[in-house]
Amino acid sequence: MLIKKLSVKILRGFLLVALFGFLGSSLELIANSKVKTKIKTNSKSNIAKKQKEKSKPALSGRQIMEKNKSLPEAKDIKSQALMKIYKKGYLLEKEFETISKKVPEGDLVLLSFLRPTNIKLLTHSYKKKKNDQWLRLSSGKVKRINSSDKGRSFVNSHFSYEELEPFYLEDYQYKFLGEEKIFDFFCYKVKAVKKKDRVYDSLIYYLRKADFFIIRIDFYKQNKMVKYLLNQKIKKIDDIITPFEVVMQLAGSKDKTILSFKSIQYNNNLKNFKFSKAALR
Repeated sequence: MLIKKLSVKILRGFLLVALFGFLGSSLELIANSKVKTKIKTNSKSNIAKKQKEKSKPALSGRQIMEKNKSLPEAKDIKSQALMKIYKKGYLLEKEFETISKKVPEGDLVLLSFLRPTNIKLLTHSYKKKKNDQWLRLSSGKVKRINSSDKGRSFVNSHFSYEELEPFYLEDYQYKFLGEEKIFDFFCYKVKAVKKKDRVYDSLIYYLRKADFFIIRIDFYKQNKMVKYLLNQKIKKIDDIITPFEVVMQLAGSKDKTILSFKSIQYNNNLKNFKFSKAALR
């Protein structure tokens, strides 16, 4: 009887040891599982964090545009171009020459048509005040282009008067939108929102990642793309990146204006008097 009782006690002891051993192993497995899950979760969050950091631009939208503005440029330019206007199935050709010069307060530009008319457009662009533009008509009459006329078509083309003015960084606020491939070039995509009175509410610039040169600009009004500009046939002249063809095309249309440059010369030592109102005569 005593032996039987001892046997029962020993058996119970074994059962308790076995039970607690099982529970201990189970708890250890659960704990290890939680640790592994935590490590796995942390690993996933680290990967996501790294991917997020990788997708972040090294430069802001403003900094990208500053890189473009810091590209080598000429003190002055002389060029001659053929303008082809494709509108509603018709083709209209014009030829003109342009001279432009950088000055401390901004830029000076004189555009003179050679054929079929002798219209001239003089632009004085300023960094800190409103620009001035004067148009000399074929009749010889000179008229000032008002701010309200800046969005009008220039000589029946798809360029407006405003697009013939240089742009300054201070005129817009910039936001980096990502990256996109244009013409086999990997590009930064930057949105520019106007800070002052401009014809277009916003622009989207596409700048080549390799050199920050602008190859496309989209023009927006009320969140709708109106037209876009393409810089093509790009070459280097005196280390200056130069497009020999510029296309302005209406969005969703075949209508466009193509500027094909026959010649471009940099640093000609042009004098300021060539950009006076007297030059319109």
